[in-house]
Amino acid sequence: MLWSVLLTIALVTLALIHWKSRRLFSRAQQASRREIEKLKAHEQRAIQIESQQQVLVNSMVEGLLMLDEHGRIQIANRAFASLFNIREEVRGKTILEVIRLHELTDLIARLPQEGQVLGTEVRLPGAEERWIEVNGAAISGSERERAGAILVFHDLTRIKKLERTRQEFVANVSHELRTPLSLIKGYAETLLDGAKDNPEVAGRFLDTINRNAERLNYLIEDLLTISELESGRVRLNLEPVALPGLVEKVFGDFRSRANTRGVTLRCEAPNLTVRADAGRLEQVLGNLVDNAIKYGRSEGSVTVSASAIANGQTEVSVRDDGPGIAAAAIDRVFERFYRVDKARSREQGGTGLGLAIVKHIVQSHGGKVWVKSAPGNSTTFFFTVPSLLDQ
Repeated sequence: MLWSVLLTIALVTLALIHWKSRRLFSRAQQASRREIEKLKAHEQRAIQIESQQQVLVNSMVEGLLMLDEHGRIQIANRAFASLFNIREEVRGKTILEVIRLHELTDLIARLPQEGQVLGTEVRLPGAEERWIEVNGAAISGSERERAGAILVFHDLTRIKKLERTRQEFVANVSHELRTPLSLIKGYAETLLDGAKDNPEVAGRFLDTINRNAERLNYLIEDLLTISELESGRVRLNLEPVALPGLVEKVFGDFRSRANTRGVTLRCEAPNLTVRADAGRLEQVLGNLVDNAIKYGRSEGSVTVSASAIANGQTEVSVRDDGPGIAAAAIDRVFERFYRVDKARSREQGGTGLGLAIVKHIVQSHGGKVWVKSAPGNSTTFFFTVPSLLDQ
């Protein structure tokens, strides 16, 4: 009887212990699940934050690089990879493993002492000229121990090219102005010193002064024209323009000059009509015909041709039978102030801006301009303008 009671008590106790254990285990499981869910939520949040940070740094125009305390890359955005033409994964690598630029390693070495280094300009190696500006700052931890560095890269290539273009432009303009001004000043001083009393000498000197004053006037007009064209402020008055009539008008303006050199002017433009600004198109043809007469063969010919081509464009060409242009100069003839034959160009009164003006006017019409030349034989300038759609 006693054993039965004891057995019953033991069984009840075991049942209670089992029940209590299951409850504790169930609570532990629930707590564990909650912790796992919290960890998952925290991990997802961390992934989301990292993704947002990556989107943020990748949206930057500037290149961004973040290094840890050992100098290894932790973050590199797309702009950085594009700037240095990097295709592989760079995270975890040192800067020297990715970019071999001693200027960068010197900058990074200075950061712990200086805190930040700003405005360091570096020319990147390679055949193509490329410049960057690097700004760096050291990152400190809670105890002000070194925690890494952040570098920001700006592409200065376009700014450098614009600066050089501006400097070259100022130098070229100064040079072009100096020659006629010096001649005008010199001849005027000679006249004042007594040459004015000799009618023959005075007439010759005054003719030189007048010729150089005209040259200055042409140069200033061309400078104003190209400045207006490059600024994008030019408004084209687009209208139907009959090419044969426009070519004959241009020929009429240059007939006297052509006759002086014995040059025959030929128009082989069929009855085509284009959509263009008549005044600007006349300026293009005038510059090209003028050059062809100046630099073509004496007793030769200048021919203007035109034909309709694909994509709703009309191709116009101006051909002379002069000495041609050297291959090395072909790619540069449309640059401002570039002259194939500098001495002859100045002698003929050219400003060195005519072909640059031609290029800008054609491009403002949505066309393109190019040149082909057979040295010793001929030169042909081509340009395209929109055709009239309903012809």
